[in-house]
Amino acid sequence: MRRSGALIVFARRPEPGRVKTRLCPPFTPLQAAELYRAMLADVLDVSAALAARHGLDAWLAVTPAHACAELACVCPTSFRVVAQRGPDLAARMDWAFAELAAGGASPILLRGSDSPALDGVSLDAALEALAAHELVLCPDRDGGYNLVGLRRPAPGLFDHPMSTGSVLEDTLRQAERLGLRARVLEPRFDIDRVEDLRSLADERARSGGAQCPRTLAYLDSERLWPARS
Repeated sequence: MRRSGALIVFARRPEPGRVKTRLCPPFTPLQAAELYRAMLADVLDVSAALAARHGLDAWLAVTPAHACAELACVCPTSFRVVAQRGPDLAARMDWAFAELAAGGASPILLRGSDSPALDGVSLDAALEALAAHELVLCPDRDGGYNLVGLRRPAPGLFDHPMSTGSVLEDTLRQAERLGLRARVLEPRFDIDRVEDLRSLADERARSGGAQCPRTLAYLDSERLWPARS
């Protein structure tokens, strides 16, 4: 049976000095990279399960391009691994939606790899919202978002700076200009700064952290949790 939708994860190679640099210090570049490696593994497992449950094609879009083979060896076998294409994040996101839609995919979910606590409930809600909306966004706590879903490509949606505290507002403004019906989900959080680990600790206390066991185990083993004030 032909699958109609797709889920694509954007990821970087877990290279010291290239990922999670805002955690350093107090993390070392190696610790930050190993934490990102653990987060990515958790994100891919949750995403693979969601894709299988909903009959979605699973994609992993990697930067830099030469890291595709390396990450293909460690991700679930259900993923197709491709290189991200475009000079900046906005262009790469535009490319991803256009590329998958050209193959017949609809709807399409795109998520980052910095939000290991983004669980299947949020992803399910995004798919449900796309039944009545053209665009769905899951905000993070820094003015951006960690998940975006579209029923079809929307050229121009990401034509604004992508590394600011107003990314969510800017994207919604573009959506209104393009005539897209948008749904904003309950906020979740990314792991970008040491302070964000407190949110992860709170999530573990509430839910047990079943969706990100590798992330929690790495933080436990290296004793990297921040002290409570």
